[in-house]
Parts: sequence; C-alpha cells; structure tokens
Amino acid sequence: MAESVINVGVESTVEYSSKVTPIFDDETSSTAEIKSKEQAINVSEISSVLEVQDSRIVTMPEDNNADERNPQDRWLPITESRNGSVLTATFHLLCSGIGVQALLLPLAFVSLGWFWGILCLSVAYSWQLYTTWLLVNLHESSPQTGIRYSRFLHLSIVAFGEKLGKLLAIFPTLYLSSGTCIIYIITGGTIMELFFKSMCENNAECEAKTLTGAEWFLVFILLAIFIAQFFPNLNSLASISLIGSIAALVYVCILCVMSVTKGRPDHGRPMEAVALHGGDTSGIRNVFNGFGIIALAFRGHNLVLEIQGTIPTNRKQPSRKSMWRGVIISYLFIAMSMYPLAIVGYWAYGHQVPIKGGILSAFTYFHQKSTSKYIIGAIYLIIIINYLCAFQIYAMPAFDNFERIYTSNKNKPCPRWLRSAIKVMFGGLTYFIAVAFPFLPRLGAFVGSIGLPLTLVYPCLMWVAIKKPGRFSRMWCLNLGLGFSGIVLSVVCFSAALWSLIVNGLEANFFKPR
Repeated sequence: MAESVINVGVESTVEYSSKVTPIFDDETSSTAEIKSKEQAINVSEISSVLEVQDSRIVTMPEDNNADERNPQDRWLPITESRNGSVLTATFHLLCSGIGVQALLLPLAFVSLGWFWGILCLSVAYSWQLYTTWLLVNLHESSPQTGIRYSRFLHLSIVAFGEKLGKLLAIFPTLYLSSGTCIIYIITGGTIMELFFKSMCENNAECEAKTLTGAEWFLVFILLAIFIAQFFPNLNSLASISLIGSIAALVYVCILCVMSVTKGRPDHGRPMEAVALHGGDTSGIRNVFNGFGIIALAFRGHNLVLEIQGTIPTNRKQPSRKSMWRGVIISYLFIAMSMYPLAIVGYWAYGHQVPIKGGILSAFTYFHQKSTSKYIIGAIYLIIIINYLCAFQIYAMPAFDNFERIYTSNKNKPCPRWLRSAIKVMFGGLTYFIAVAFPFLPRLGAFVGSIGLPLTLVYPCLMWVAIKKPGRFSRMWCLNLGLGFSGIVLSVVCFSAALWSLIVNGLEANFFKPR
C-alpha cells in the first residue's frame, strides 16, 4: 500500500512534467486567434530544455485581469485560484514553517553547547532564507515569456533536464508532502491521547476508557479529511493557515514562558529523570546529530513555489515582490519561535531534554504536577490545532497530483464528488501507513537527511543552471559553494542518523501504535 502511494505520486508528476503555466496577454483573444498564435510559434526553438504542451508563450500582462493559466492549471488545487496576497502567503509559510522538529532544538544545543548551537542555528536560518529567496525569484525566471513554475518538480526539470530533474526531485517532494502528513497523523494522534490523559488527571477509571493508538490516529485523520472537504484549493486555505500560525506562536510562547517562570528543575532528581534523555551527549556522532536537528528544524521549501503560484502577477507588480514580503514577515516570526525554543529549552532542562518530544516532553515531565491540568491540556489542544492546519497545506500537493491524473486523461476538471473521494482515499492511505509504521518519527533524521538537499542544495544549483551567472562571478561562486556545502552536510547528517540507528537500534513496532 505504501508503494502504491509513491507510484501514484510519481506517475502524476511525470504526467504533468511537460506542462507549464503561461500568462496570456489578452484574455479576450478568440480561440481562432490563439490557435493561429500556436501555429506561428516554434516551441522547440524557444526551449531546448523542456517540451511545452498546451501553453502559449506571450508577453507579461499589464494588469491583474489577464488570464494567467492554461486550462489544466485552472482545474488543479494549487493553481486554481490566483487571488492570494502578502498576508495569505505569510500565513501559509508560517503555518508550514514551524513543525514537529522545532521542539527538538534544545536537544541540538545539548550536543553543541551555547556558542556553537546559536552559531549553527543562525547559519541555518540565513541559509534557508537565502535559498527561499532563490526559489521566489526562480518562480518567474523568464519575464519575457511569462512562464510561472508553480511546482518544485517542474522547476527541477527545467534546471536539470527531464530525467535528472525527476530523479532528483520526486522522492524529496513526495516525502516532504505525503511523508509529513503521515508524521502529523502519528504525532497528532499521540498528543490527542496525552490530552485525554491530562484531562483524566490520574483517574484510573477515566484513563481506562482511552482509545488505542490506532484509534487515536483514526480520530486525527478523520478530523483532517473532514476539514479538507471545505477547502478546494491552496489559496482557500488562508483562514486555516492563519489559525495554524496563531496556534504555533501561542504554544511556543506558552512553553517558553512557563519554562522560564517555573524555573530550572532539580537536576539532582531520581535517575529516571536523567534516563529520559536516553544516553551520552558527547562524541562526534552527537555533534553531527545536532547539526541535523538544526538543519531539519526549518521546513516548507517544497511549498514555496506552490504558495507563490497563488499570487497574481503582472509587469508592474510581479508575484516575487509580494511573495518576498510574505517570506520576510513569516521568517521574522519563525525566528522569534525557533530561537526561544532552543535557548529557553536548553537553559531550563539542560542535558535532561528528552529525545522524544523535546521541550514539550521535558516541560510536562518536570512540571505537570505543579501545573494546572487545564494549562497542560490547553498546550496539547493548541498543538493539535496547529497539526491539523499544517496537515492541510502539506496534503495539497498530493491532492494536486491525484487530480492531475484525472484532468490529464479526461481533459476536464474533477467533479466535486471525485475531489472528495480523492481526499478520503489519501486519508485512508496515509492512515494505513501511519498504523503500519508508527515508528516513522524516530526515522525522521534519517529520512529527512535524504530530503535535505531540496532545501539547501537544489535552489543554489537551479539558479546556476537557469540564470547562468558568469563563471567565477559572485553569484556563481556563492551558489556553487553553498550547493557543495549542502551536499556535504546532507551526507554528514545521513551518516550520523544511520550511525545512531545502528548504535541505539530501532524498535520497529509494525502495526502496533502506542
């Protein structure tokens, strides 16, 4: 079943790999005029990199009223609506940018210490912001043609060629969309169970009524798919992204403020508190794992082009300007979340930060008895809301891929009932994988390091391949240097994660979520 998900994603992305998003110069052009323009254009002379189908290469429109989409783009969830703005882009980026991995940042500081921890976090933050800037400017890399690359796979094909582009981009984009949704099901279901138990407050009769792990997963995915039914495209998710963004900022604020006000726990407590961390924190393996935790804490690069695709564009106000404002605002709030989580978490709990759950588990372990159950429950509830909202954004590329199969074969948009069925089917597939492999979050560093080049490497190499800066120019040296460094870092993180799995082992509880 897991294999079927991958095959569907690959088939759909390959199916559409040769289609681009044109921008029409005149929305009142008749069908006959469009056909005559198509006959006059020799596509092979325009682009030797990509075969363009069902697209019209024309000049950039002067206003926002021009139709920016080819027929298929008008039918697909990511590009169905071009009414986005700076605010909607900010909400999408912020909701998708603060994820599960951010809670583990204090653990990276345990391995790296104050100086190197803050330095590495700052370098990673700057690096991610720079590669986001590259993607924003590559979205419309050729203003003369007006082509918009609203999907990461399409841009990868344009930069690296048909075969290599697909080979490099399909798995990372698939993992960072569908794989992230699966992890949200597992972690979201687990936190739902913790929320229920916190409300029971050691009441044995109440706790006896709790659901099994698989049933909590089912509750989460049912809620997620129910919410998805009301939002047909990415731009329509703006309100959900706003709620998710607020929830993320609120739970980060509560965790940091409560950790500071409660003060440092007694580090001379019984051994079970120290055992919560799970082992020695010294050695090169832990340092490399610290690099990996920081590098993987920032997320959402696989959605940047898609989010920008929801913003209208024209010569006077290209989409990159609005998108970049959204990036700056969202990354400011992301920095205001990431740094406090790392610094406060390490200051408060030190070497007793647990591997599983990070600062959240540390706070509940040390302060649950001295904190009202309603505050603990509120933290869990807010995190659940954030996960349900973020699930919608990461699921949208998967919905887009499934619908592309239908629209490519039938040459018409998906009916409403089929869209609903696709979402239910996707929910069923991801739920099955979550139940079959409930230990996937423990493989996050291992699998995530494979997808890390999509964030740190590909944008740099794409810029060199598409923009073709002068040899040994500043941009040429910078991007090739960062690209090579990103490859080295990815290999280091992958090796450290694999090393940890070999040393610590992996409890593979297939079909036994708990």
